[in-house]
Amino acid sequence: MRRPVRGWLFCVWFLLAALMGAGGARAELLEFEALDGWRDGGQAEALAAFLVTCDQLDAPSWRPVCKLAADVPKDDASARAFFELLFRPVIVGHPPALFTGYYEPELNGSPVRTSRYAWPLYARPPELKDGVVYHSRAAIEAGALRGRGLEIAWIDDPVEVFFLHIQGSGRIRMTDGSVIRLGYAGRNGHAYRSVGQEMVRRGMFSAHEVSAQTIAAFVRANPGIGAELLNHNPSYIFFRRIRGLSTEKGPIGAMGRSVTPMRSLAVDPAFVPLGAPVWIEKEGAAPLRRLMVAQDTGGAIKGAQRADIFYGFGDGAGQAAGAVKDSGRMVLLLPIDRAFAMADGN
Repeated sequence: MRRPVRGWLFCVWFLLAALMGAGGARAELLEFEALDGWRDGGQAEALAAFLVTCDQLDAPSWRPVCKLAADVPKDDASARAFFELLFRPVIVGHPPALFTGYYEPELNGSPVRTSRYAWPLYARPPELKDGVVYHSRAAIEAGALRGRGLEIAWIDDPVEVFFLHIQGSGRIRMTDGSVIRLGYAGRNGHAYRSVGQEMVRRGMFSAHEVSAQTIAAFVRANPGIGAELLNHNPSYIFFRRIRGLSTEKGPIGAMGRSVTPMRSLAVDPAFVPLGAPVWIEKEGAAPLRRLMVAQDTGGAIKGAQRADIFYGFGDGAGQAAGAVKDSGRMVLLLPIDRAFAMADGN
């Protein structure tokens, strides 16, 4: 039984070698025993999340991996044995990591503009080209796209619109009671700039005081300077309506499939291959020790030890995600030969 397993694993290792150059970052090989809390990490849930996108890895050599994973019994001990048999833990880059959180907001919306619903969510303009710098946030807010029929919905709170852009997807509860799902359709080509960091730079708050809740409360209480602060981030996100996505499913991530609450991560694909399992050890007020899967990306997620944890949808998930800005470490799980090759290449 070992010979055919090693045969198809070689194909997997070869694929990962091509996919992951790790941006020149250092790699350190670990044992599973070195992962804090590994035996209590809920690997069965992580395996289920891994299977959601396993077939999206663009090479036939992943098919045997996914087939074997699909046959693993759905309990933590069996799932843990699967990962321990086929993978080795590797730290890429230099901890401490920076963990933040994201979620799928639910906003109130209208199909038409009214005095209450006055802030638009725009579909992608047809002339927008990927990688080309387009109108800035300030220009769009000032009306650069007005009157072109690109509005998907009108929202009752400009602060909620801004944070929907940060999250990249959301649910809109319309005035007739229906709910529409929105996903990412593109960006205006401007680099993301942190409003929180700008508030710290101006002396409005100290670094440990800034959170999504802090920013929202300040902007609502100070609409004039608040609007100017939001425009400090010139990046602007366009959306598309997603049809046929059930309410039980998470938003669509970078791999074209729904992400899973508390099991999916947004990562920098220059260092972490999309679809790979990632063990996280997050510190802070609500520590986490669990196996997750790299299934999404984000404009502010840059670096080998940087990740955004998907917390789910709605206000509760938003409160939890908005409070996360914690250190710790990320450990990739890579097939055995690839893990040794990366470590030997340092």
